[in-house]
Amino acid sequence: MNVRRRHISGIAVTAAAALGLGTLSACAGDNAAAGNTDKFDVVASFYPMAYLAEQIGGDHVNVTSLTEPGQEPHDLEISAKQRAQLEESDAALFLKGLQPSADEAIAQSGAKTKIDAATLTALEEHGSEVGGHAAEHDHAEEEHGHEHGEEGGKDPHIWLDPVKYAEVAKGVGEAFEKADPDHAADYKKNTEALVKKLDALNTEFETGLKDTDTKVFITTHAAFGYLAERYGLTEEAISGLSPESEPSAARVKELEKMAKADGVSTVFYETLVSDKTAKTVAKDANLETDVLDPIEGITEKSRGDDYFQVMEANLKALRTALGAK
Repeated sequence: MNVRRRHISGIAVTAAAALGLGTLSACAGDNAAAGNTDKFDVVASFYPMAYLAEQIGGDHVNVTSLTEPGQEPHDLEISAKQRAQLEESDAALFLKGLQPSADEAIAQSGAKTKIDAATLTALEEHGSEVGGHAAEHDHAEEEHGHEHGEEGGKDPHIWLDPVKYAEVAKGVGEAFEKADPDHAADYKKNTEALVKKLDALNTEFETGLKDTDTKVFITTHAAFGYLAERYGLTEEAISGLSPESEPSAARVKELEKMAKADGVSTVFYETLVSDKTAKTVAKDANLETDVLDPIEGITEKSRGDDYFQVMEANLKALRTALGAK
């Protein structure tokens, strides 16, 4: 067990645990040296949370991810080895609701500091359609006796909204400061720098998506609801919040009609799940396909080496698909 725990007061641990937090980084995905190092050992559940831990912790942290690079986070099953790693860690960083296996393992673990990112910002209920003209579409669906909102639930994809991701970053920074007070000043400084970069990214998205031919885009699953709401867009997902959901024939037909009516040019697919459904829908509706990455993990297929680079690639893809001026 990391000797640093001897220096963490009971009050600090309680406060940090109350804050809660999320995931682990792909660059630390080899799952080596999860604990017993001379640093503040953090086990994160998947990439977006690991990235936060690395950026905020800097040289003072050792970050290990429960989700391997290229692994679909929703499919994670915790091994006995990973449960042991949690016991050896100084902190567990996760996003409750995204990975049930990680939620259970972390809850049952003896990790002194448990940070749940879902408690650090407001989560919303999202279905297959989010933002923009969703309300009028929902009304039309009720008239026809169906609604695809039943696919919805509390949406965990908060990191795809730079504003919400910044809110989570602030909470993580505060948790690190309390759990490891010897390096609090550095954690605070690193958090401020990260938030500043996220603020700039938010401005870039606002400017880049302000004037477009259409505000509607189609995705494989409903990962981009927060992003759509933030920038005045409408996300139409082929399936719901789970990438494994299969769309009904009625949903596919509805998407084809909507795409024609709203001037949609592109069906977006992801890097970590099959593109078969997206390409089938695109072919039937005579649309293009492209990648819109939910950044659940960084692999050789990713259009960038880290969160910011992939978000920049996402912005470029959206601008092209939406006909940005």
